[in-house]
Amino acid sequence: MTGLRDTQALVAAIRGVHEAIRDEVVAACERQSIDELSAVVGDDAGDTVFAVDRLSEAVLLARFAELARRWPCLLIAEGLGQDGRRVLPEGTRVDDVEIVVIVDPIDGTRGLMTQKRPAWVLTGVAPRRHGRETLADITLAVQTEIPLVKQHLCDTLWAVAGDGARGERFDRLTGSRRPLALRPSRAGSIDQGFGGVTRFFPGARADLAAIDDEVVEAVLGPPVKGRASAFEDQYISNAGQLYELAMGHDRWVAELRPLIEPLLARRGRALGICSHPYDLCTELIAREAGVLVSDPAGRRLAAPLDVFTDVAFVAYANAAIRAQVDPPLRAALRARGLFPES
Repeated sequence: MTGLRDTQALVAAIRGVHEAIRDEVVAACERQSIDELSAVVGDDAGDTVFAVDRLSEAVLLARFAELARRWPCLLIAEGLGQDGRRVLPEGTRVDDVEIVVIVDPIDGTRGLMTQKRPAWVLTGVAPRRHGRETLADITLAVQTEIPLVKQHLCDTLWAVAGDGARGERFDRLTGSRRPLALRPSRAGSIDQGFGGVTRFFPGARADLAAIDDEVVEAVLGPPVKGRASAFEDQYISNAGQLYELAMGHDRWVAELRPLIEPLLARRGRALGICSHPYDLCTELIAREAGVLVSDPAGRRLAAPLDVFTDVAFVAYANAAIRAQVDPPLRAALRARGLFPES
């Protein structure tokens, strides 16, 4: 049971919101320069806000205000004030909302605004739990690709808890749509596959890379001259990372930045930015597709639905990959005093 009313209609309504945001952002990318889109216009919840981020905000509020006429909601997203929350329709009491909706209008802003890689619109929906909602309460999720200007195909994935994950590929040139199958890799080893530890930004990359190297060498042995045994892909989007796993492109990913904070603190250094609940509000889709997603200790992700909490996670394409990678990953963290014991 999802605890949500009219789930298929709600999926369709959210997909409509996503498509409006996607179209607005793509149109702006077509008419504006990279310098214009990447201009810094503010700071929100500790993250830099770029001009391209502002494009989605008006569409987001207008569309969700319309959706809220049928499903009164508490909307959680960056750009909604200091606490990142807005009750819709306007004037509704928070105790009267039916659903809690957490949104990232553009996950992967930096890659999109420089036209390096697509971004994603993300929405997770949970029944109202009187302020106690977490990622574990999300029972409906939708993520929609914001393509590069030169890209004519873009994907949408969605899931309702217990009903599997589905996908659709949209052709921007013809307007046609076709079903998209989600198939995580069935490979039994990370050998010759893509995967690795997230290390997007300066500050802790040496430590994270050392953990990555230790894990891969523990699984595959030391490097062999003239041969590459495994590969990595630093997709600066958590939704993009989970998409790559759900589609069978990658075999594992570990987002460990929040765990590194004590190590950096001992050196008198700040952690910097990490993943937040809105970045992972569609992890339900990957799990429903068969990807194994958890926190580094193997527990279900259960961060509160807010715009502040730092979230660490690991994800594996299948049980065989997890059995290979998880023990040496935990050993590498324990060796540094960083493993989050249950």
